[in-house]
Amino acid sequence: MGKSGHPDVRDLAYTATAGAAAGVEVVDLGGLFARARRHGNDPYAPLRPAFHQLITVRGRPMRMSVDFVEHELPAGAWLWIRPGQVQQFGPDLVGADGTIVVFQPGFLPPSTVAVAHMDPPYTQRPLRPDGAVAEGLRRALDHLVFEYAALASLPLEAYVELMRHLVSVLVLRLASAQEGEHPRPAAVAETFRRFHEAVERDHAVTRRVEDYAAALGYSQRTLSRATLAAVGTTAKKYIDERVLLEAKRLLQHSRLPAKAVADRLGFADASDFNKFFRRRAGTTPAAFRAQARGRRAAASPSEDAP
Repeated sequence: MGKSGHPDVRDLAYTATAGAAAGVEVVDLGGLFARARRHGNDPYAPLRPAFHQLITVRGRPMRMSVDFVEHELPAGAWLWIRPGQVQQFGPDLVGADGTIVVFQPGFLPPSTVAVAHMDPPYTQRPLRPDGAVAEGLRRALDHLVFEYAALASLPLEAYVELMRHLVSVLVLRLASAQEGEHPRPAAVAETFRRFHEAVERDHAVTRRVEDYAAALGYSQRTLSRATLAAVGTTAKKYIDERVLLEAKRLLQHSRLPAKAVADRLGFADASDFNKFFRRRAGTTPAAFRAQARGRRAAASPSEDAP
């Protein structure tokens, strides 16, 4: 934590718990607070995990933020956090009641990844399923929890394969529930998938659609049509929104001065970055950072929390 009391965002790699099968972990939500403290970590710090998290709440509501969107998860809600998103738990984590299923990219078979539409664009809002959909998710999770605790009952190779299948069942049911609540566009074309990957990799190198089009072998019009079909916006706006998201992450979760943020994101100078940010966020980088720190200070739990 910096002298201002403002914590840096920390990249969080997947580390299997001793004795757990590599690639997946099922964790009781109520134990996260004490577990983080045992490992010397701040349970309320902003983190950028490199793995998937499926969070469901059983009892009292729980608050958390994912990439600057605040969520309150009531009983029965589900939230899917993707690798690379910045998350931060709220002060009610200590009394949370629910389950987190953690799994690495590459753990699930390609067929599940394809059918579950785990490629972008992602549904970001929490789900609140009911009826048969909620029952299907509950049963899938219950079976996964039961088998996860039965490591000693099977040879390790069979156990890992069983986990792969059971996580696939849960993911497929969750993806189906998301499709029902928030219908997504038609299957994302290969053009947009390639464009998305290029923007993730190179958004700090160039913000020009023509550069991505030339690198990928498409026309600018083709990229714009594919992006509009996938996420309902132009290719240029998609690039700019990705740069804006990273700028917000750095401003809120690091101690870098605005000029260093501008340099990291490929702007010629701080004034260009200031104009870009103000035009798209409606405020200056300095004002955004001050507002974000003020919100965090107001929401931070007491250091004396159990």
